[in-house]
Amino acid sequence: MEFSAQQIASFLNGTVEGNPEVKVNRFSKIEEGHSGSLTFLANPKYESYIYRTKASIVLVNNDFTPSAAVPATLVKVPNAYASLALLMNLAEQTKPKKTGVAPSACIAASATVGEDCYVGEMAYIGEQSVIGKGCLIYPHACIGDRVTVGDGTIIYPHVTIYADSVIGRNCILQAGSVIGSDGFGFAPEGDTYLKIPQIGNVILEDDVEIGANTTIDRAAMGSTLIRRGVKLDNLIQIAHNVEIGKDTVVAAQTGIAGSTKVGERCMFGGQVGLVGHIRIADQVQIGAQSGIARSITRAGSVMGSPGIPARDFFRSRVVFNKLPELYRTLNRLEKEVEALKENNHK
Repeated sequence: MEFSAQQIASFLNGTVEGNPEVKVNRFSKIEEGHSGSLTFLANPKYESYIYRTKASIVLVNNDFTPSAAVPATLVKVPNAYASLALLMNLAEQTKPKKTGVAPSACIAASATVGEDCYVGEMAYIGEQSVIGKGCLIYPHACIGDRVTVGDGTIIYPHVTIYADSVIGRNCILQAGSVIGSDGFGFAPEGDTYLKIPQIGNVILEDDVEIGANTTIDRAAMGSTLIRRGVKLDNLIQIAHNVEIGKDTVVAAQTGIAGSTKVGERCMFGGQVGLVGHIRIADQVQIGAQSGIARSITRAGSVMGSPGIPARDFFRSRVVFNKLPELYRTLNRLEKEVEALKENNHK
């Protein structure tokens, strides 16, 4: 499908600078733009590309002022990155949608599958499970007994959803993710460990996205809760009885230990580690590779291991980088003091 600059601006409530009739039919990165493609500029680091890109249309923020001639037509919007996401979602919706049940899919007689669903080859749906309308269940996905999946949810290949899990509407579970595996619960008994049955479940609320090969453990009792709008990247471990608040985003390789409660609208960088049984306040940002060993009670940015306020972390890094020089200075001063003491004794 083709869209003109004017059509795009009207859809995004933006304004056109350049030829309003120029048309595009695909997306491109700004450094790889070509005729007929649409791209965007949101990060100032990429501004140099806008003056030589061959893309036909570039989305830019309203406050962007070019310092040289721009060959492309500009569509100015409040948030270029968010506007690009809206357009890409619109393009995705125009693609043909899979429907129907593959002959090799295995659906229990007591399961219910809603209208307009797709169930791919070798997918499995267990006893008494309920799949909502318009869901896409790709090949080799495994949905256990008594699972509920809300309308419009997408479950990609090799996803495993254990029994009694609850998946909300319009969720996306990327390939290989595991929902509801046993929490890590063992009681010492002599020289061995006694497994503690994990009898709870996992609840994903609406509009949650789970990255590839991410694991969310079922609760020992009660529920592991992933609230509405949470986005989890690939290769994340969420332990039993964790709760993650609405609209929180977590980057890859993060681990959150059992019974920790994370607030709303938090942002975690990659490889963050949180110990168990702590609380993280709303609107906390945790930098990559940080280790959090105690509760964070108010909004703000934290970095380092153990985590400290980001401003203190950067000040500490300045001192840390100077430690070799400070060490040499200290040794020199110690020698000078010793020499002064010897002279005073003579």
